[in-house]
Amino acid sequence: MEWRKIYDSKLVTPEEAVNQIKSGDRVVVGHAVGEPQTLIDAMVENKDCYEDVEIVHMVAMGKSKYVEKGMEKHFRHNSLFVGSTTREAVKEGRADYIPVFFSEIPSLFRELLPVDVALIQASSPDEHGYCSFGVSVDYTKEACKRAKLVIVQVNKHMPRTLGDCFIHVSEMDFIVEKDEPIIELIPPKIGKIEKEIGRHCASLINDGDTLQLGIGGIPDAVLSCLYDKKDLGIHSEMFSDGVVDLVNAGVINNSKKTYFKNKMVATFLMGTKKLYDFVNNNPMVEMRSADFVNNPVEIMKNDNIVCINSCVQVDLMGQVVSDSIGSMQISGVGGQVDFVRGASMSKNGKSIIAMSSTVKGKVSKIVPVIDKGAAVTTSRNDVDYIVSEYGIARLKGKNLRQRAEALIEIAHPDFRQELREAYLNKYNIKNS
Repeated sequence: MEWRKIYDSKLVTPEEAVNQIKSGDRVVVGHAVGEPQTLIDAMVENKDCYEDVEIVHMVAMGKSKYVEKGMEKHFRHNSLFVGSTTREAVKEGRADYIPVFFSEIPSLFRELLPVDVALIQASSPDEHGYCSFGVSVDYTKEACKRAKLVIVQVNKHMPRTLGDCFIHVSEMDFIVEKDEPIIELIPPKIGKIEKEIGRHCASLINDGDTLQLGIGGIPDAVLSCLYDKKDLGIHSEMFSDGVVDLVNAGVINNSKKTYFKNKMVATFLMGTKKLYDFVNNNPMVEMRSADFVNNPVEIMKNDNIVCINSCVQVDLMGQVVSDSIGSMQISGVGGQVDFVRGASMSKNGKSIIAMSSTVKGKVSKIVPVIDKGAAVTTSRNDVDYIVSEYGIARLKGKNLRQRAEALIEIAHPDFRQELREAYLNKYNIKNS
């Protein structure tokens, strides 16, 4: 059958689509700005038809009304990465969190978490009937492969990204046409502290390096300090608007990459319309699933990879806490450890944990011991560089005493004496 007839035969209203969801189903939702907003709204509106529907996704960028108080009978969110709209529900026990490396999420759906319904968003079909997953390939592609039921919001505003990121209309069960702007992530303001951190990180980046960066003020500050570099590349779980500016400036061209040369490789995207327009039908951008992009074995095939991530707290042994404050879950592991390990395995690779030295000048992020109940994200065995606005501490190859000394040097001056005393007491060293 010609693809257009297949497509037309599957067109339904949002209400008709979500009526296919049954009580007790596990529903996997498209990730981040790829979230199918119309389908989510219709599902929440239809709540009285469900009991105990499990909703699984990483960070949510929409309204997340399914975790609001009073929804407990209808929905239970099982989070793979806690975001701002779901954090309170997880904290209060109305939602759950699964610790997992980003690279392993597709395998969860293959092996441990059978998918009943995939609720996703895709681009308009091309002349062959293929839609692109656009800004969210990550686990979305695998969820669709494993789902008993695939419900797709087709949106002309979703960019048609290229790579291993397509789904044919014949693989969809129900299609809802709804055009609405893709959720945008407005770039954060970069302050003096972020600029200093960015400058220190940039000093560790050489011409021809391949970069992985996250989102937020620090990654954007790093990017703003790279305009004097040449021939940089991208292999990253995601990238945002700052990368587009460096491509347009000729700084990022991927010409020196040893793996996927001349390509920027990513698994999801978050930014503004500038980013979405840039990636649309752009052969420089290669989108693939998270079990490929974030696989340390694939990452290591890039020589000279530099990964830059952030954290909440580092203790004097080098243990890095990035996804919890004490026992409160605030985010997720994401791809930090995937890239730390991939960079460690890469020829001339570097992994950087970058952070401000304090929380609003009041609490040191470098501490004698991590907070009670906190979870270690990157272990002291994996950690390489720690960067604050006060400098760079390389921990790899250093013993525990040397690590403590290096970290105290990049702590905020107001806390160095306190840290030094804790260090001396730990090792029973007399302060002469």
